[in-house]
Amino acid sequence: MKHSSIVTPVVFVHGAFCGGWAFDAFREPFESAGFETHAPNLPHHERGADLEQLALTGLKDYAQAIADYARGLRAPPVLVGHSLGGLVVQLAAAQIPVAGLVLVAPSSPWGVPPTTLDEHSNHFGLSLLGDYWRRPVPPDYRVARATTLDRLSRDDARKTFARFVPESGRAIREAVQWWMDTSMASQAPVYRIAAPVLGLAGGKDRVNPSSTVRRVISRFPDGQAHFHEFPEMSHWLVGEPEAPEVAQMTLRWLEARDILPKAAKAKKKQLSLFGWRAESAGA
Repeated sequence: MKHSSIVTPVVFVHGAFCGGWAFDAFREPFESAGFETHAPNLPHHERGADLEQLALTGLKDYAQAIADYARGLRAPPVLVGHSLGGLVVQLAAAQIPVAGLVLVAPSSPWGVPPTTLDEHSNHFGLSLLGDYWRRPVPPDYRVARATTLDRLSRDDARKTFARFVPESGRAIREAVQWWMDTSMASQAPVYRIAAPVLGLAGGKDRVNPSSTVRRVISRFPDGQAHFHEFPEMSHWLVGEPEAPEVAQMTLRWLEARDILPKAAKAKKKQLSLFGWRAESAGA
């Protein structure tokens, strides 16, 4: 196969309680632009999954599954992760070469503290569930409606929630209450990630708020990572009414980095919204 015929893959990694279906609509603009897209399920996130195995599965298992999936592709992919998937792709990118990393309302890696009362409240709420990290955690509609699907219509929220599946309590603890995890499973050293990074956040997100996502992005060296906030959006950036804008901004960012559907000859860099002087990490 000639190098010029290789199509850049984009791998979408879903968040907690979800599956690859979360990107059904969001991935369409990438396919229209010529990218090869993939949206695999994380281990044990399909209907009828073995819940005992799910309970034993942690973040390292999720990251290993995505890394193995990426190794089977024809070229290093762009990894796009939403919420918990945004943490998983950081862990995977520390293991394998990737063309780019897009963190959509990502969960924080080990060592990044919460910045809002909502986050502290979420952590306290988990503590009320007892030893939840030893078992699968079923999805809760009231919680999802209040924090994740809050900008969808009632009908759309119910249809979306109907597709939710149980999540590994172990993975939730490793991500959300990382300071209690002695294995430091959510540790994602930035020096092991060489690819350009884009961080996206919703200004009304109560799960992974914009201020905390900024902290996640500020860990990367100047010039490697860029951040953008969608002020009116919440946590479900891949499915809210403005989701096509999120996809288009991501495509523009990829184009500005010469991450194209097919290999192209090098061209002179130009200043742009996402160019050398774009808003950088910590800005």
